[in-house]
Amino acid sequence: MLDRAVIDGLFPADLPEPEFWEEKYPQRELADGAKVTRLGPSPTGFIHIGGIYAGMIDRDISTKTGGVYLIRIEDTDQSREVEGALAQFDRGFDYFGIASDEDVTKGAYGPYMQSQREQIYLTYVRHLLRQGKAYLCFATKEELADITGRQQANKVPTGYYGKWAIWRDADASDVAAKLADGTPYVVRFRAPDDADGQRTRFTDAIRGELEHEANRNDAVILKASDQSPRLPTYHFAHAVDDHLMRVNLIIRGDEWISSVPLHLQLFAALEFEPIQYAHIAPLMKQIPGGKRKLSKRKDPEAGVDFYIGAGFPADAVLYYLRGLANGRLAEVPLAEALAAPIQLDQCGVAGPLVDLVKLEDISADHIATLSGQQILDAVRVWAREYDAELVPVLDAEPELALRALAVERDGVENPRKDLRKWSDFRTAYAFFFPALFELVSGPSDERIAALGVAPEVVTAFAQDLVATYEHRDDASEWFNQIRDLAAKHGFAANAKEYKKDPDAYPGSIREASQLVRVAITGATKSPDLHATTQALGAEETLRRLKALAGTA
Repeated sequence: MLDRAVIDGLFPADLPEPEFWEEKYPQRELADGAKVTRLGPSPTGFIHIGGIYAGMIDRDISTKTGGVYLIRIEDTDQSREVEGALAQFDRGFDYFGIASDEDVTKGAYGPYMQSQREQIYLTYVRHLLRQGKAYLCFATKEELADITGRQQANKVPTGYYGKWAIWRDADASDVAAKLADGTPYVVRFRAPDDADGQRTRFTDAIRGELEHEANRNDAVILKASDQSPRLPTYHFAHAVDDHLMRVNLIIRGDEWISSVPLHLQLFAALEFEPIQYAHIAPLMKQIPGGKRKLSKRKDPEAGVDFYIGAGFPADAVLYYLRGLANGRLAEVPLAEALAAPIQLDQCGVAGPLVDLVKLEDISADHIATLSGQQILDAVRVWAREYDAELVPVLDAEPELALRALAVERDGVENPRKDLRKWSDFRTAYAFFFPALFELVSGPSDERIAALGVAPEVVTAFAQDLVATYEHRDDASEWFNQIRDLAAKHGFAANAKEYKKDPDAYPGSIREASQLVRVAITGATKSPDLHATTQALGAEETLRRLKALAGTA
């Protein structure tokens, strides 16, 4: 073990003692049972929908217990930081309304970025070195590779432990020589001598009693001394940060279960009270023959921006995610589910499947409950970022937009569900707006030609309709004028009659109606045609019919 003077000489002379940080970050004054939770996104990539899932659970439990939810940016791996990741974190949390009580902008337990907490970490690394619970390691990459190779050849577990930990019990003079030469080093945690072959038992808030092989490895806790700033590894940083931020419930992915033995050893070595863990199952994707973890690298729907860009309403996504967390919440109405508490002991241990079809159905059901004004406002906000051309169109004709949204929605028992997300608005409603609608170009237009009616019949029928058109309020009366004109121009009264002798007719009333529908909406499938013309108004309806007649 190195002399204290040698150890202290490796650190800034004004580095505080642990007592300073304990006093600076006192125990929180919260009611019994209040949970302090945290989310620790890393800017090495954009946030996964699983991050929103975990943050939703963190936020819910802290709120329901009268606790605190904080966001801490875990940016110790600065070499892999992705530009724009931090802004994307904010965008995701804001969109889904997962507001934190403490983060980089507020809170008394910061800084809330690990890269700004260097002094804190150094204090506790020095503390462990002084006690002989950590040591300097000068092993090179080549030496580490050689150790791994020999371990594999001897068919023993790989790692830096026991006799393989070549600097664990190094002579102080050898360490001093390396320091004098300026050789870079890392600081390693000295795993307990009796860890090999032992088991670690702990209680998980979701999974109950768990048991895992004890950690035997002397894990790196402080990265290379030739780096600036001197930052710790995740294992050490989270132990120090969660203790000083007075977190008392850590909710994280189940891939960290195997690290719990090391983390508990670190808490013990630092003389911190251990914190309760809750390991949630990862979100999964169905694939042929089974399922796998939802991957940001492989699956667009894994990224939060996928949902924001597509315009899924935040409440619909949160409702869906809450149902994945606690199955009982999927069986109750959205508003009730959003208000009900998430129960950790009801979280499954098998990864729930993310089903976009199911999410779209939920989203469509939710949107169908909104007023036209609510939909219009939401679409406008979404379009400002993702469909800028749509914004001036909506701003120029808001009343037309509301009339369009009312078609087959207002005053009906089963409203239309053609909007599953805001990006569907163009597909479903663009044809209502003259600025976005492409008029048919007469009988030769491919949309009209596809109906199979002779061009001369189309022209004659359309010209007659334009000349006699009445914009009637009553749907039956409005359609009767089309029926009467269809009969006049030789269309069969129904499809059955037409099929009996197709050569005797240019088509049936169905084809005649479709000519009108395509001329007015641009497609053979659309909302109720009479209601559509009422929303458009007489002038715009006639303008579209004239295009069919070739007189526009």
